[in-house]
Amino acid sequence: MSQIKLISCPSCQTPNRVPTEKLTAKPVCGRCRVLLFQGVPVELTMAQFDKLVKSSDIPVVVDFWASWCGPCKMMAPVFEQAAKQFEPRFRFVKVNTEVEQALAARYSIRSIPTLLVLNRGVEVARQAGAMDLTNLSRWLSGYE
Repeated sequence: MSQIKLISCPSCQTPNRVPTEKLTAKPVCGRCRVLLFQGVPVELTMAQFDKLVKSSDIPVVVDFWASWCGPCKMMAPVFEQAAKQFEPRFRFVKVNTEVEQALAARYSIRSIPTLLVLNRGVEVARQAGAMDLTNLSRWLSGYE
C-alpha cells in the first residue's frame, strides 16, 4: 500500500493528497490544476504562508530576505537551484521581510538572509547568512 503525502498547492494553497510514488510525476492541484512542484521558490504573503506551510507533509525551507540586502541577492540564485534540485523532497518558499514584517517577527528573524526548515509549521532548523549550493545541500540533508 502506498503512503499518501499532503501537499499544498503553491498557487491556491489547497491541500492535495498525493501518493509518495507520484510526487516526482508532476502532480497537479485537484482544484486549480497548477503543478504542485514547479522547481522555483514560492513567494508568500502571511495569509498564504500558514495555509501552505502548516498543511504540508514535506519539510518547507523558508528564505527570509529583503531587496536591499546584498547577501540575500547572492543567496537568491542558490535558493532557486536548490528548489530545482530538491523538490519534491522539500518545498521552497521566500518571505520578503520588508513586506511581511509580522511574519518575520513571529519567527524572530534578526538578520537576513535567514533560512528555516519547518515541519508542519514547526521550526526544526535555522541558518543565518548566505550559503553556496554545496553547504545548503549538506545542511538540508539532515532534514529529509
